[in-house]
Amino acid sequence: MRWVRQAAKIEIYSKTLEKFGYKDCPAHPTWLAPDEWKGTADEKQLQLLTAHPAHRLHSQLNYAELRKKYAIADREPITIHTEDAARFGIANGDLVRVWNKRGQILTGAVVTDGIKKGVVCVHEGAWPDLENGLCKNGSANVLTADIPSSQLANACAGNSALVYIEKYTGNAPKLTAFDQPAVQA
Repeated sequence: MRWVRQAAKIEIYSKTLEKFGYKDCPAHPTWLAPDEWKGTADEKQLQLLTAHPAHRLHSQLNYAELRKKYAIADREPITIHTEDAARFGIANGDLVRVWNKRGQILTGAVVTDGIKKGVVCVHEGAWPDLENGLCKNGSANVLTADIPSSQLANACAGNSALVYIEKYTGNAPKLTAFDQPAVQA
């Protein structure tokens, strides 16, 4: 099958896209500001990245033996820049509560200069483990909006969340995400 174009040239402007009239998918390449990004953040908010983990395939292997090698304080890791961690009183290995208007999660701190200041990363794929509105296992999906990338493409709109962080000082709630369900006879 051959891909057919109107012209034998690379199109910078698409008349087909123009006919659709989608505000979130214009007929020419352009940057569109997302609803949530550092440009709209207050001084205490950080940009959340939800990258694919190197140690599992999405949510597969979240309960594998490998988890013992990457989990921090038995939680999903959150990567935080050294200066941001200092600003919020967070040290390597601390439990960190991460939240926004959609929810809250509990994570374990990895403090490093290997991430941009003002940005945190929680890998996608942790199994949800909710108790009293808190995801005890650190599922980033609790914090992200369930919106498509545009009217034309229904891909997920990843890396589009702003969050707050703080050192968690309470007793760590018991993880139950990996418990077997009760069997009734």
